[in-house]
Amino acid sequence: MHIEPGIVDGAKIVLSYATAAASLGLVAKLAMDTLSRDGGVAALASRSVLTTLAVFCFFQVFPHYAVGVSEVHLILGSTIYLIFGAGPAAIGLAAGLLLQGLFFAPFDLPQYGMNVTTLIVPLFAISVLAKRIIPENTAYVDVSYVQAFALSTAYQGGIVAWVGFWAFYGQGFSMATVTSVSSFGAAYMLVVALEPLIDLVILAGAKSLAGLKGSPVVQARLYEAKSA
Repeated sequence: MHIEPGIVDGAKIVLSYATAAASLGLVAKLAMDTLSRDGGVAALASRSVLTTLAVFCFFQVFPHYAVGVSEVHLILGSTIYLIFGAGPAAIGLAAGLLLQGLFFAPFDLPQYGMNVTTLIVPLFAISVLAKRIIPENTAYVDVSYVQAFALSTAYQGGIVAWVGFWAFYGQGFSMATVTSVSSFGAAYMLVVALEPLIDLVILAGAKSLAGLKGSPVVQARLYEAKSA
């Protein structure tokens, strides 16, 4: 989902600064929610370290391929949301992306504002969606395939939508841009197909690790239904 250099340049790139500021505001809000409702500073810090390492692996270690207007990565946004919570997931996405740019892909740094927006806004959206589709009496280790699929589709669909926005914003509605965005979106369907299965495998593994219940390294909702 990295926006390639040159897709948006010149004065147009200023918009990405505004969307990045708004996105980092969402990161702060989600982080404050964790601080106040789910374990405090120690929980937020430990989970954020784990999500940052995970996101760094998503971008730098996992296979990724250039397709159309961008690159296809296996970004397990709904997975880290379910395991660690929205605040740590948001911090991990922003920090992992930054670390990858600083140490391995400095040519991506001018596009950081666009890329962080592309990751964070869909995460915020699935944090809202989860409240609607997962009953309060359901712990996250017990989510169904349909619920996991809905979260994954929403997250990955949000990424495709933002990549398309940046491409059309920067390059205009030419046939070449339409073709490039379409091929990228089609390739991302593989991620949509895989992520719910990965979610369920990881959640099944978490269910067998009952010792993690109450641990600051995972969110409380992973094992416990939300209190009424």
